[in-house]
Amino acid sequence: MQSSDGSAGPLVGLRVLELAGLGPAPHAAMVLADLGADVVRVERPFGRALRFGPEDATDIVRRGRRSVFADLKESEGRALVRALAARADVLIEGLRPGVAERLGVGPEDCGRDNPGLVYARVTGWGQDGPLAQDPGHDLNYIGLTGLLHAMGGRAGGPPPPPLNLVGDFGGGSMLLVIGVLAALWERSRSGSGQVVDSAMVDGTALLGQMTYALRGMGEWSDERSANLLDGAAPFYDTYECGDGKYVAVAALEPQFFAALLEGLGIAGAHLSAQGDRGGWPALRARFARRFASRTRDEWAAHFAGTDACVTPVLTFTEAGAHPHVVARSTLIEVDGILQAAPAPRFSRTPNRRPSAPGAPGADTESVLRDWGVGSPAATSAVRARPRAR
Repeated sequence: MQSSDGSAGPLVGLRVLELAGLGPAPHAAMVLADLGADVVRVERPFGRALRFGPEDATDIVRRGRRSVFADLKESEGRALVRALAARADVLIEGLRPGVAERLGVGPEDCGRDNPGLVYARVTGWGQDGPLAQDPGHDLNYIGLTGLLHAMGGRAGGPPPPPLNLVGDFGGGSMLLVIGVLAALWERSRSGSGQVVDSAMVDGTALLGQMTYALRGMGEWSDERSANLLDGAAPFYDTYECGDGKYVAVAALEPQFFAALLEGLGIAGAHLSAQGDRGGWPALRARFARRFASRTRDEWAAHFAGTDACVTPVLTFTEAGAHPHVVARSTLIEVDGILQAAPAPRFSRTPNRRPSAPGAPGADTESVLRDWGVGSPAATSAVRARPRAR
């Protein structure tokens, strides 16, 4: 399915207004744009926005959408945002609670002329609660849920900072996208929009539900490196190979464990049962010696096509060249920059190939025309040149 402008994806025809920010809000807007939505990003013409390159040209999280400038500290800029919001299905913002209201672009301001607007807000701590006004980042949010402690590496040391996937983009962006789609589904029946409050601390806790379930069943300890999935089990861990590179081993089920032993050439040896925790240290030592006897790629080739669940641990550069990643186009190049392809995939309405991010504010005329925003105040605001930074 394609729209009149040639775009594709299941969300063709959906209009999304994004107030420029960092982290999960632009990531959620990118996902919606990947799926076919017409996303317009409202850029701040000046300020302390984080820049990644000339005109943000290399910030690929900005891909796939158009942008305009609006100074929300000026009445013309606020008028522009409200005019665009009046024509949008969804507005996404990641400001600290209360800031959008003080700027005059909060849910009540924008919903006055558009009662069907889904106003999607993503913050670290949520719109209320004792920490709502406190600053923070991914590490803070996941630390408060217990998950940072649980996935914090080996016992006996401080939890190392993981990549900001769980809080920012899992608990924040992905839960925001789910909330937007759920609110749109509800609007299709009620005709009314609503506010979606996506807090990274809430989303992180939800992502950890399986771990909380195991803990509730008495099968997960607060002690690190003492549980099935946190590195305690020798058959669910990473091992260094003879060339200093690593393999990932995830042979949890008995049949996969048997295939692992067979592949390592120790199936007939005297070994403890898989579930015998007392025998895990000796089993780990034996695995480590075997994996150290060959290079990572030799082991990857050796286990290819087996059920042992042994795969190479790749760098970003290596991942882009892996045959499976290449075959599925999981990673693609756009203007020479390696990046994730849109996901998930659809049988009837395939996603469009994403376009590279353009210069901030470069789409003034097309947005005004396509969204039907033509009032003098809005037009002058969107055409204004950005202030010098």
